[in-house]
Amino acid sequence: MGKDTTVIREIEAKDNAQIEGVIRACFYEFNIPLEGTAYTDPETSLMFEAYQNENDVYFVLDFKGEILGGCGLKPLINHESEICEIQKMYFSPQVRGKGFGHLLLQKCISAAKELGYKKCYLESAPQLKAAIHLYEENGFVHLDAALGNTGHHACGIWMIKEL
Repeated sequence: MGKDTTVIREIEAKDNAQIEGVIRACFYEFNIPLEGTAYTDPETSLMFEAYQNENDVYFVLDFKGEILGGCGLKPLINHESEICEIQKMYFSPQVRGKGFGHLLLQKCISAAKELGYKKCYLESAPQLKAAIHLYEENGFVHLDAALGNTGHHACGIWMIKEL
């Protein structure tokens, strides 16, 4: 499984079940609370449908038809329109540590710029140490409190990046 055989592309309706499985599995693997997180978001079961507006996008990591991860962005709920939220960045164990997180995050940051956003915000769980390190390496800085109204009260890490 290499970068030459793995494709980063926009989500399609046929990807819903696979990306939902990847997302939900991470919560059990890392012992992340289910309530107050992406686990209970209604859109987690309908990811394709949830990212069909002109100011959002969701990318998946496709290895020969198997969806092994994803990451997207949307406007930050109840906040300035110039801030997007990086959302639902999760990966299957077999692709972690191979640079795909960096590639997908860079794809989202580029998309955010193209869509006219000035800042990217994200929330994470403290258990996701590798993800937090990735965000820091890519210029995200820690905040003392949440922005907007994501409904993810169980996430204790808040970060932002100027674009």
